[in-house]
Amino acid sequence: MAMAERIPQSSGNSPGGGGLALRFISGKYQGGEFPLEGDREIYIGRSSDLEMVLVEEMVSRKHARVTVRGGEITIEDLGSTNGTFVNGEKIERATLKEGDRVLIGTSILKVVVVTASQASLRVPSGGVMSAPRRTVGGTDEGPRMSGAIEEVPLPDLMQLFGTSRKSGVLVVTTEHSTGRLYLKQGIVHYAAIDSSPDLPALKAIYRMLGWERGLFQLDPPEERVFDSPLDLPVQEILMEALRQQDEFNVIRERLPAPEVPLMLSVPLVPKLSALSEHELDVLQLAVNSPDLAAVMDLSARSDLETGQILSKLLSQKYLTSAE
Repeated sequence: MAMAERIPQSSGNSPGGGGLALRFISGKYQGGEFPLEGDREIYIGRSSDLEMVLVEEMVSRKHARVTVRGGEITIEDLGSTNGTFVNGEKIERATLKEGDRVLIGTSILKVVVVTASQASLRVPSGGVMSAPRRTVGGTDEGPRMSGAIEEVPLPDLMQLFGTSRKSGVLVVTTEHSTGRLYLKQGIVHYAAIDSSPDLPALKAIYRMLGWERGLFQLDPPEERVFDSPLDLPVQEILMEALRQQDEFNVIRERLPAPEVPLMLSVPLVPKLSALSEHELDVLQLAVNSPDLAAVMDLSARSDLETGQILSKLLSQKYLTSAE
């Protein structure tokens, strides 16, 4: 007999007709919610006699416990094999508040505010929720870890995967492009963006970390050999990416739109001899490229360094834009 996978209904409402809930924002239970109302203990794991049953290989039989008491919500790991993570940190015990994200197995749950009517719509009558399944290569399996980066921003997602030492290919798809992050035991091995195949791996990661809308999916590991693997810790990448994004935002308004061509100023008044080798390289790229976006892609420098050089070339009248 198949094991039941259940998300039970709450027996009460919080003051004002609403309350907090754990919402599955990634994994095979995505879209389900578990109300956190009243004083109660919620045991999470694979065992069929628990309050929240998650049937998957990376979840222990009795994995974690959520306690709701006196308006405070805490979560405690119960000695699970693969650990429990809150906001990217592996925990033994932690207090939860609205907006916190919990990783258990391949499921990411977010603490959200819901009204009583929303909770009743989300949780099936009788408290039983079956995860969708699909057939791949003749065998049934649950959907891979997936979700929207609006719900789980890519920096948060990378931190979760880094701390939990995940392996696989994180595929991020936006309206215009698809990027891939290759992870080995939580270390970033390589990265690439389909629409910009010549981007260096590190530059591709920094570019992807700026994406704010799209979908992600963690695919199984691929046995591929890359010419210049990165093998960098997630935290090191995130710290540098945040610095570069902050500094790039300062100069962004001084640059034309990505689709705008850049041209050599005529007549050229400033002297080329005053430019450094890197600045001359970017100048030549700008003159020979169809638009700003192409310059950013083809430059051997980071987006921040290239943007800083272009800002200087524009302000000192080496370049002009078609805007």
